[in-house]
Amino acid sequence: MIERQVGSVSEFLDALQADQGANPGTIWFRGHADAAWELLPGFMRSAADTSETTLLNRFRQSAAMLADRRPSSSFDWTFLTQHYGVPTRLLDWSESPLISMYFAVADWADRPSTDAALWCLWPTALNKHANIVDKVEGQYIPSFEDEELQAYSTDSLRQNTRIELFPVATIATRNNARIQAQMGTFTIHHNKKVPIETIGDGTHVAKYTIPFLARERLARELKLLGMTRFSLFPELASVGAILKEMMQ
Repeated sequence: MIERQVGSVSEFLDALQADQGANPGTIWFRGHADAAWELLPGFMRSAADTSETTLLNRFRQSAAMLADRRPSSSFDWTFLTQHYGVPTRLLDWSESPLISMYFAVADWADRPSTDAALWCLWPTALNKHANIVDKVEGQYIPSFEDEELQAYSTDSLRQNTRIELFPVATIATRNNARIQAQMGTFTIHHNKKVPIETIGDGTHVAKYTIPFLARERLARELKLLGMTRFSLFPELASVGAILKEMMQ
């Protein structure tokens, strides 16, 4: 696994350009406010003994009447619960490094002595570990409608509890303003509780640590580049939060 330390946007871009030369292809990004966090989805980080099926059923019970559009599949329900902060087997990624860097450093004032991290993922390289690869092109990123992903649905996991598969990088329809603004993509775990960075030889990921003393500088640079809460969360709640900050 590639590991570097970066203290500015320009340093990161220089490092990424060098590392991309050794690993050509599509790259996804994810920001962590704490560099110690592993690449595990929220459901697998939880110590609670509640099953995913129970969480989804409880969410369906309360949300079915409130949702603007009733989800039509198990995956659609999983996306909706993820959208509203319920832990799932999904891990959010972005096609934009600057968007992911924003999530890594946005709360720098709340974590004054904590290093952050920006993760890079080569999705097709990850998918080879799950034996999901296009026999013609050699590279493949499935969507949630594809047959290869059906084994990762909640219904399938409930019926096949003894099967464990590696995480898969996948794309989803960007059917809401937030996921579109954040250029969102996903990885989804199966039953196997394994951090993505520990799979195989780790060459499918890179980790760029941001020292805590550099996080404020990076936050200012990103603001100059137009990375703001509202640009990533185009919702009324963001407008209220921005106006509240102006009054402080």
